[in-house]
Amino acid sequence: MTITLLWLQLAGAALFILFASNYLAKSADVIAIKTGLGRSFAGVVLLATATSLPELGTGVSSIVVFDAPDLAAGDAFGSNIFNLMIIGLLDLYWRNGPILNRVSTTSVAVGALGILIISIAVIGLFVHDATTAMNNLPISPFSIVIFLVFLASMYVIYVLGRRQDSPEDESELPLYEGVSLRRSILIYALAALVVVGAAFWLAQIGDGLTHAMGWDASFVGTQFLAFSTSLPELAASFAAIRINAPELAITGVLGSNLFNMGFILLMDDIALVG
Repeated sequence: MTITLLWLQLAGAALFILFASNYLAKSADVIAIKTGLGRSFAGVVLLATATSLPELGTGVSSIVVFDAPDLAAGDAFGSNIFNLMIIGLLDLYWRNGPILNRVSTTSVAVGALGILIISIAVIGLFVHDATTAMNNLPISPFSIVIFLVFLASMYVIYVLGRRQDSPEDESELPLYEGVSLRRSILIYALAALVVVGAAFWLAQIGDGLTHAMGWDASFVGTQFLAFSTSLPELAASFAAIRINAPELAITGVLGSNLFNMGFILLMDDIALVG
């Protein structure tokens, strides 16, 4: 396969992700309001989970299909870097004052918990690099700890989000009259499926670029795959801004970092064992 064709495929997969992510943001906002979950919690659970599916699909398929764990890890950590850049881009696009002034304590908690989980993951990398004592274990203890912290973080975010909900805030939210909750859930599910399919395609493209360009797998994962798999966060966040939902946008981006470390690294570890 020629290098030109690989780059065209990369662009095609990215376009699929961008297209589907626009529907993710709108449907997630409808679900958040009509179910009473709130935008903060919905941003983490619905938007962040769905937009992180490319990292999950790319990570697992990179290990299972292509035996490239460096590609999986590089994509997860690299996506976190691109996600943080998205917040800066959102601030430039918002132009109604600093966008971080519009977020609640829940968003701050999501960011802090993300820093905690990333710190644990980095410590795990250093420990595994410095010693071989845990090499014979089926799954890294750090992955288990990270996953448990991730679950605890979801509970904390839910509790904080519920406490901050107020009638005044709810009265300012769009009611989405005439928009069916069932239809929104269906659109959300279909858009997520498109994102997952494009993610597996990205894994194949990344492996092809690794061999065709002669680059190290971790470099490709960090630079190209990380950027492409962060496109859902980029598209969904800007879509959330367009419907005047900055809280949904910020928690979606920060929640994606939380999901990347808390869930995807564990799944990658399990896939590596398999």
